[in-house]
Amino acid sequence: MFSAISDFFKTEFPLNEHGLEELFSHFRLTHYPANSMLLQAETKEKKLRFLNNGIVREYYYNQDIERNINFYVKPQFISDLLAFNQNTSTRKYQECLSAVEVLSIDRHIFFELLEKYECGKSLVTSSFQKLLTQKESFEYNHLTKNPETRYQELLVKKPEWIRYIPQYHIASYLNITPETLSRIRKRIS
Repeated sequence: MFSAISDFFKTEFPLNEHGLEELFSHFRLTHYPANSMLLQAETKEKKLRFLNNGIVREYYYNQDIERNINFYVKPQFISDLLAFNQNTSTRKYQECLSAVEVLSIDRHIFFELLEKYECGKSLVTSSFQKLLTQKESFEYNHLTKNPETRYQELLVKKPEWIRYIPQYHIASYLNITPETLSRIRKRIS
C-alpha cells in the first residue's frame, strides 16, 4: 500500500527511517469510484492526498465551462498545495476518471511531523519550486504554442495521458474543441 509514496519520499525528499514509519502510520487509504469528486472549489484542503492508483482530472469551472488544467495518472501528491499550505480555500475541482485509491493524512498531523523532524521548510520550499516550474511551463505553452504543437508535446512528454484520458478532456486541456483535436490527430498520424 505504501510502496509508491515510500518511493517518492526516498527519491524526492528523504526522511530518516523512523520519520517515514511515523509519517506512514498516519496515512489512511480511501477508495473512490469513477466519477467521484475529490476536491471542490471553495473548500479547504484539510488533508494531504497522494494518488496511489487511478486517474484524476483537475479543472476550473466558470460560467458552465470546465477547463482541464492537469491529469494525474501516476502515483503522486494531488492536493492543491497552495491551498493546503496556506490553509485557504481552493479554486480547483478534482474528479476521478477511474476507480481511485488515495492515501491521505490530516493537515495538522502532517505539519506537526514536519516540525518534529525539522524538515518542514525544505519540503514545502521544494514542493513549491516544482509547482511554480509546472505552472510556468503550462502558461508558457498555452500562450506561445499552437494547439497542434502542444498536442505533439503531449505525445512525447505525457503519452499516458493520450492512452488513458478521454479525448474530449484532452481537447479541453488544449483549449480547443474535440473536433479540432480530431483534425489535428488525423493530420499528424
